[in-house]
Formats: sequence, C-alpha cells, structure tokens
Amino acid sequence: MKTTTKLLLLPVVTAFTIFLTGCGGEEDPHHDHGGHDHSAMTEEPATGNSDYPLTTCVVSGEALGSMGTPVEVVHNGVTVKLCCKSCIDDFKATPEVFVAKVKAGG
Repeated sequence: MKTTTKLLLLPVVTAFTIFLTGCGGEEDPHHDHGGHDHSAMTEEPATGNSDYPLTTCVVSGEALGSMGTPVEVVHNGVTVKLCCKSCIDDFKATPEVFVAKVKAGG
C-alpha cells in the first residue's frame, strides 16, 4: 500500500474506532439520577438467549450484532440487549421506556 493511501486511511480508521467505542468514562453533568435507580441494572455479556424478542437495539435501532457482541443489561429482572456499550448511558437515563419496548416485542 502506498504511503499516501495509508495517510488518507488513518483518520478514517481513527474516526470509526472512536465512533464504535464512544467517548466513555465521563458522567453527563446534565443527567439527573433523581428519577431512577441504577442499582437495579447490571451489565452482562450476551448469552445468546434465543428467546429474546428483538433483533435490533431498543436505543439506537441498529441490528444486534452489527457492532460486535451485543451488551446485555438487566433491569428489574428484564434482560435488554444493546448493540454496543455506547447505548448504555441512554438506556440508564430512561430504562423503563426501553424495558417496555422489549416486553412489547418491539
């Protein structure tokens, strides 16, 4: 591969990597925890549960598995599969909304 091509691909690969991993680690200063309890949630690796009713992430709408192994979050005994770790914060903001989507099957 020519050096010019490598130099052109570097910013694209870097941007894509940042997109997939999210910014992470920073707490949103505008996120209010007064309306919900995060202690009811756990993050677990995907177990391949074939009983899961959805094929897309309830947060982003992306196909589960399109961004690697889906992330499972359990809220009050209900497992919710997310396409990636970047969706966890949005899920935690209003978990009841996303749990309702799973219970409704979409």
